[in-house]
Amino acid sequence: MSRRAYYFNSITNFILEDEESVLGQLLINDEFETTDLQKMAWRSEIQILKEQLVDFSQGDIIFEYTIPRMGHRVDVICIIEGIIFLLEFKVGDKEYKKSTTDQVMDYALDLKYFHDKSRARHLVPINVSTKALEKQNEYYCMPDNIHNTLLCNEDNIGSTIRESISTINDTPLPALEWINSRYVPTPTIIEAAQALYRKHGVEDISRNDAGAKNLTITTAAISDIIDQCKKNNEKAICFVTGVPGAGKTLAGLNIANKRHHFNEDEHAVFLSGNGPLVDVLQNALAIDCAEREGVTKKRALRETKAFIQIIHKFRDEALTTDMVPVEKVAIFDEAQRAWNKESLADFMKRKKGIPDFNQSEPEFLIGIMDRHRDWAVIVCLVGGGQEIYNGEAGIQDWFETLADDYPDWKVYLSDKITDTEYVGKSDISTLLHGREYHCISDLHLGVSLRSFRSEKLALFVKLLLDEKAEEAKSVNNELKHSYPIFLTRDLETAKKWVKDKARGTERYGLLASSEGKRLRAEGIWVPSDINHVGWFLNGKDNVDSSYYLEVAASEFKVQGLEVDYAILAWDADFRYTTEGFDYFKFRGTKWNHVNQERRQRYLKNAYRVLLTRARQGLIIYVPEGSDEDPSRNKDYYDRTFQYLKSTGMKEI
Repeated sequence: MSRRAYYFNSITNFILEDEESVLGQLLINDEFETTDLQKMAWRSEIQILKEQLVDFSQGDIIFEYTIPRMGHRVDVICIIEGIIFLLEFKVGDKEYKKSTTDQVMDYALDLKYFHDKSRARHLVPINVSTKALEKQNEYYCMPDNIHNTLLCNEDNIGSTIRESISTINDTPLPALEWINSRYVPTPTIIEAAQALYRKHGVEDISRNDAGAKNLTITTAAISDIIDQCKKNNEKAICFVTGVPGAGKTLAGLNIANKRHHFNEDEHAVFLSGNGPLVDVLQNALAIDCAEREGVTKKRALRETKAFIQIIHKFRDEALTTDMVPVEKVAIFDEAQRAWNKESLADFMKRKKGIPDFNQSEPEFLIGIMDRHRDWAVIVCLVGGGQEIYNGEAGIQDWFETLADDYPDWKVYLSDKITDTEYVGKSDISTLLHGREYHCISDLHLGVSLRSFRSEKLALFVKLLLDEKAEEAKSVNNELKHSYPIFLTRDLETAKKWVKDKARGTERYGLLASSEGKRLRAEGIWVPSDINHVGWFLNGKDNVDSSYYLEVAASEFKVQGLEVDYAILAWDADFRYTTEGFDYFKFRGTKWNHVNQERRQRYLKNAYRVLLTRARQGLIIYVPEGSDEDPSRNKDYYDRTFQYLKSTGMKEI
C-alpha cells in the first residue's frame, strides 16, 4: 500500500471484500492510535459505500488519502471514468455545514494546484452529511475543471455521482498512477511549519525534487556539525546562505524541529526578529497540535513557544541571569539583521535602564551560547542582497566578534558567503583576522522553491517600483494567465473581486502602508497594532479575521506571511508624479515630503512587501480623492492610477 493512502482497491473488489477486512487495513495503516469514534466512522463509511457504489462496475476507491501540505487526509476518493470524486464524510450530521463544504473544496484546490495527475482532470468535491435531508444539487464546472461542491446524505451518493458523470466527459485514469503521482506543493510558511511539526519530511512540502534534495543536504550538513559538537564537546557556528526563495527559513525550522529534544540534551530553538511571524507560527502550530492530539491550546502553545521564539525575548531573558540557557542549538533567522553595538546600547539604555551596555547583538548572542561548558551550536541563516536598515549590523559584526573572541569556537561557512551581496568588498580572512574557518558548499541553498508565478511577480514588482513601466507590462503579459492583477477606483468592487475569486478557505485580506493615513476617509483603518494572529488564523466566522476586510494589515504585520488574494489600498504616501515616484509622510493635517534617502527606501520597500503578499491574485484600490480635501487631492491619486495602469493592469 502506498504511504499516501490507507486503503486502495477497485470498486468491484471493494464491494466483494469483507467489511472487517477493509476496516482492518485502515486500522493497520493508521499511524496514530485509532479512537473508537474514528473506527465507528470508518465502519459507517464502508457500509454506506458498499451499498451506494454497488452499480458501478468500473472505477477505483481510495480511503484516507494524505495531503501533506494541509496535514489532512481526504476521507474517500473515487476515480470513475477518469473523474476524481472527493468525498468528505460527516457521519451523523443532520445539516450540511459550510465548514465541511469549504474543507472538501480545499482538498480539490490543493490537488488541482499541486498534484501532477490532477491538474488536467475534473475534480468533484462532495459533502456527505449522512443524516441530512436530501438537497437538490446544481451541477456546474469552473474554468479550471473544479466543480461546485455537491451535497449528499447516506442514501443518494450513487445517484449524485451518476448525475455528475452524465455532465462530464473525461479520459480513463489508472488509479495507481494517480495515487503515486508527484505532489509538488508551494506551502505557505505556516503550512510548512505545521507539516514539519507533524514530522513530515521536506520532500513532502517542496515544489521540486531539486529543492527538496537541496534542503535535505543542507539539513544533513548542519546535523553532522551538531553531532560532531555533541560527541566531542565542541562549539561551532555555521553560516547558511541561499538564493532568494531557496527556503533558508524552512531549513532553520527543519533543524529546530528535528533537534528540540530536551531528554537528549540537544534542545534547539528557532529565533526570529519578526514578531508577527513568530506569534502567528507559534499559534498556528499550537492550534494544529491541540486539534490533532486532543490537548488544550494553552498547553500546546507552551511547547511551540519553546520551539520558535522572538529573538528579543531570548536576548532579554539572558540579561537577567548568568545561567546557562537550556537551548544547545540556536538558529538565528535573518542573521544579517542583528543590531549593531550603537543601536543595541541605545535600546538597552532607553528601554532596559542599562546605561553602559557595550556589545553588538551578535557579540551578546554568541556570549549567551558560550555559557555552555560542554557543547553548543549556532546556525546563522543569512539573506543576501537586502538593503540593511539603520541599526542593523550586517554579517560583518558576526565575523568581527569571532575575530576578536571565542577562539575555541569552530567556524563553518557556506562557500558563497564571500560573494559581495553578503560581505560587500570585504575579505573573509581579513574580517576574521586570519582565524581558521571551514568552507562547506552544502551550507548554501542554491535552488529556489518559489513557483513560476511568484518568481515572475517579484520581477514585475521590481520593474514597477523602478519605474520601468514597459518592461513591467511585458512581464505582466506573461504573468496574467496564472496570476491576475487588477486595478479599481471602487473599494466595494475590490471586496467583491477577492470574495468571488477565493474558494474553500482560501484567505483574502486588506493591505495598506503603515503611512497610509488618509485611507481613513475611505473607511479603511490601518492601526499600528492589530490582532495579527487572529487576522491570519481565524476563520470566516470571526470578526478579527482578514476575511472581514475591516482592518488593513500593514507591511510590519504581513512581512514573511501571505494571503491567497489581497486588496492593496494605495495612498498618497507613495505617489507617482511627473518626476516618478515621490515619498510623503502625513503629519498633523498635511503631507510632508520625505527627503532622507534611507526613509524613502523604507517606504518603497513597504510597497514591495505589500505587492508580494498575495499568492494567487491581487487587486489594487486607488481612491478617487477629493478636490475639497487638500490632503486627498485627486491629482495625487490619478497620476498613480494611470502609472499602474500603464504596467498592464486591467481596470475593473
